[in-house]
Amino acid sequence: MTAYAIAHLQDVRFGAEIIDYIARIDGTLAPYDGQFLIHGATPEIVEGPWPGDLVIIAFPDMERARAWYDSPAYREILPLRTENSRGVTMLVKGVEPGYRASDFLAKLGLA
Repeated sequence: MTAYAIAHLQDVRFGAEIIDYIARIDGTLAPYDGQFLIHGATPEIVEGPWPGDLVIIAFPDMERARAWYDSPAYREILPLRTENSRGVTMLVKGVEPGYRASDFLAKLGLA
């Protein structure tokens, strides 16, 4: 099942360290089959507040997403981002093809 690394970044300071981070991150993703779906996009907000930018990286599964985040190559460049921005980063499993919202009710025993 596809897994995603999602970051909601705020107050990004575009100095030499962030430029270095951006230049190097693609190389950390390749061994884990990670690919950007959204990178630094400011969403068109239709409900509620959302200050900042959005990054979504897809991986074939949660194991590779975790392996990428914990990899020495990524850990080496991670401070370049965390010391020059604030935000929340998470890893999350996607849903199976054909998933429907009502599947969640069945999972909870409510359908």
